[in-house]
Amino acid sequence: MTDQRIEGAASTLTGKAQDTLGKLTGDSKLQLDGKLNEVKGKALDAYGRVIDGLDGLVEKAPAQYQDKARQGLDFARRKPLLTTGILAGAAILLSSLGKRRG
Repeated sequence: MTDQRIEGAASTLTGKAQDTLGKLTGDSKLQLDGKLNEVKGKALDAYGRVIDGLDGLVEKAPAQYQDKARQGLDFARRKPLLTTGILAGAAILLSSLGKRRG
C-alpha cells in the first residue's frame, strides 16, 4: 500500500467527520471543508491504486527495462501533481494528433 493510499484514507475519514460535525452544528464552512477533504482523500487513494498497479507491471517488465521503469515510478511517487500534469498534457497532445483535419 502506498503512502498516497494511506493519506487518502486519513483525509477521507477526516472529511467525513468534518462533514458530520458541520451538519450537527449547522456550520456550512465545516461541511464544505469536510466534502473537500473527502474528495482529496478519494483522489489520493485512486492515485495510490494506480501506483500500486504500476508496481506490479514493473515486476513483469523485461529485465532490461525494469530499472528505468522503477526510476519513473519513484519520480511519480515523489511528484504526484507534476506526474498527473505531464500525463494530462500528453493525453491532450495525443488526442489532438488523432483528430482528423478537414
